[in-house]
Amino acid sequence: MKLSLFSLFLLAVLALLTGSVSLSPIEVWHTLWGEGSDTARFIVMDSRLPQLLTAALSGAALAVSGLVMQSLFANPLADPSLLGVNSGASLGAAAAMLLMGGTWSLGYASLSGVMLTMVMAFLGACMVIVLLTVCSRYISGNLSLLIAGVMLSFAISALISLLSFYATADGVRSFVVWGMGDFAGIPLQRMPLFALCIVVPLLLLMLFAQPLNALLLGTDYARNLGVNVRRVRTQALLLVGVLTAVVTAMCGPISFIGLAVPHMARLLRRTANHRVLIPLTALLGADVALLSLIISHLPGERGTLPLSAITPFIGVPVVIYILLRRR
Repeated sequence: MKLSLFSLFLLAVLALLTGSVSLSPIEVWHTLWGEGSDTARFIVMDSRLPQLLTAALSGAALAVSGLVMQSLFANPLADPSLLGVNSGASLGAAAAMLLMGGTWSLGYASLSGVMLTMVMAFLGACMVIVLLTVCSRYISGNLSLLIAGVMLSFAISALISLLSFYATADGVRSFVVWGMGDFAGIPLQRMPLFALCIVVPLLLLMLFAQPLNALLLGTDYARNLGVNVRRVRTQALLLVGVLTAVVTAMCGPISFIGLAVPHMARLLRRTANHRVLIPLTALLGADVALLSLIISHLPGERGTLPLSAITPFIGVPVVIYILLRRR
């Protein structure tokens, strides 16, 4: 745990120092205390610091979501995208960019651009959450619910393909860029609301540590201990869906963090106790997201690399190792 906290601090410092414009550590320090130049203040306070906080919160949310799903479904390869929440957010974003043309208005109310994309992506993810919550009440088996989520993802992908087929070239390009993932979509003024939407579900998931420990020994054993398996699964999936919906709506679909980081936490501590795994997974998820953010800024003046091109290089080796280890 201490090593994870130290690495989080070190990566946060590197994230503040890395970018297309070179700033010295002294300039960054003075800027954080409100004493820097206007240029440095804009770079640090309006760009690098919001991206740092967004990456840390998003990585923690996705990693804990993956841990909870792997425990609920007793499947080491389960992650938030498997149940279609990411696909639902992508469908909402596709509707905003490809169907609405990036603008929506009703009377005096109107949305456009990034705000419309975020709102529609969140609504699309919430739609999938509602469908999965309803399915969890009527489907008793974890495998059946998992298959239902995968089929829902396929259906949503088909709808996105139809929207792309009839859309304009500019709309398709905007959707592709959103799908690459980015931590730069949340300004510092909106950070408290984003943090609230992440921290509250994470704290609530900590309350599920004991039921999740019981589920590791099987659903029958958990029922004998007095655990309401269906209620625990429904409530935990709802919290996971909220976390995934918020992150995907604001940052785009980010893969492999929810899949690989829980295994990294288990390998690091050699334990299955969720009272230890949930906070450790949150810290490691923040570390991995910050590392991805730093790598995306390495090209410097050439631009920023998409997150979808970075996270697989971190997650794929872990997944391969797990597969080889379990044969």
